[in-house]
Amino acid sequence: MAKAKAGKPRSVYKCGSCGHDEAKWLGRCPACGEWNTFVEEVERAEPPRVSSAGSTDGQAPVKLSEVAELDGSSRLGSGLGELDRVLGGGLVPGALVLLGGEPGIGKSTLLLQMLAGLARRATSVLYATGEESVAQTAMRARRIGAATDRISVVAETDVDRVIAHARAARPSVLAVDSIQTMYTASLESIPGSLAQVRECAGRLCAFAKSTAIPTVLVGHVTKDGALAGPKTLEHLVDAVLEIEAEGGSAYRIVRARKNRFGSTQEIGVFEMRGQGLVEVPNPSALLLAERPEGAPGSIVVASADGTRPLLVEVQALVAPAAAGFGRRTAAGVDSNRVALLLAVLAQRAGCDVLGSDVFVNVAGGLRLTEPAVDLGIACAIASSARGRAVDARTAVFGEVGLAGEIRAVAMVEARLAEARKLGFARVIMPTQNRSQLAPGVAKGLELVAVDRLSAAIAAL
Repeated sequence: MAKAKAGKPRSVYKCGSCGHDEAKWLGRCPACGEWNTFVEEVERAEPPRVSSAGSTDGQAPVKLSEVAELDGSSRLGSGLGELDRVLGGGLVPGALVLLGGEPGIGKSTLLLQMLAGLARRATSVLYATGEESVAQTAMRARRIGAATDRISVVAETDVDRVIAHARAARPSVLAVDSIQTMYTASLESIPGSLAQVRECAGRLCAFAKSTAIPTVLVGHVTKDGALAGPKTLEHLVDAVLEIEAEGGSAYRIVRARKNRFGSTQEIGVFEMRGQGLVEVPNPSALLLAERPEGAPGSIVVASADGTRPLLVEVQALVAPAAAGFGRRTAAGVDSNRVALLLAVLAQRAGCDVLGSDVFVNVAGGLRLTEPAVDLGIACAIASSARGRAVDARTAVFGEVGLAGEIRAVAMVEARLAEARKLGFARVIMPTQNRSQLAPGVAKGLELVAVDRLSAAIAAL
């Protein structure tokens, strides 16, 4: 595409998903195929030259085998074990981390708590806020116990001034809240536009890589739940952390959607309280603390989120249909999966509740997505339909197929260890998993292997 003449900027339309540009608006991007992603931007005549990640003038290529390895001691720990678990052990020097989540979910609160923990282990921290004044930030920091003289705060939205402050202060960590409020005067578009977000993130990335100062960016999300800004923003950063909450739950789940320096299979669990986000080191015990014993429709499922086992309570309620046809309501699990399990129960397990109202809920506000919770959902529905409670010291897990078979799942040893730690005595599990267990793994547990859904219901 021909460049605009000097002094005569023109409008171009850029795809927010892949960055492809066109001279006019299109409904569908010809490059990535996404719909309604083109946004009008003002193209500058001479784009500023920003060094790429980690490159500096005069730097010569080096042999990869001669580069010093980053060991665990080089990471900066935040003091929040749940957050460090998701990061892979802490912040890596020069890393660019994007922290996203819905409004009011606790992004700024978690960031301040992380910075306070880092300040206890580092020399200084610089916090650039573009959404609040210095006084407002200080008030929140005092409320959550994060006020310290090692954290410096500046209320600034010009990214070039933020970088200038950081170069002068040389902090151990730089935090920017949020990237959507930052702008650079070299662009004519407004703050928050695709061009500004992409340009500001690029400059902060170049700063982080060239100075080895870890930089944390706070990002907003759109109404669809995706991170606001161009998709290139997620490709640019080293790690993307998202804070999730189901409905009005007080629990917050921190997940790593991307992590170049650690696993993306870890999660961190926090509880929102008046003094901020409090770590939940043993979420299984907390989630089962209020479980009613002897209640039909309640069953404990040995789930796993990433590499972390979780024991959660799945509740089901089967009631007569009020409108002549059964309704399906699911909270914390996929409603389509519930409909599938209802059909399998009716056709393969002799438990027909298709004409009744069925309500399924995961206690604690968590969301379960793995197939291993199928058996728990189906058994909870059968328990409620027949009015018979499940033994309170029994846990279940397994995937249910359309033929009514119980399929094997992963992380069996971790699920059994979690159940044993919390005092469970009996576990209903797939036959295939039971046959593959090494001797002594399930010491202290009664393992009941089932290969059909009807057999699992009979065993319960």
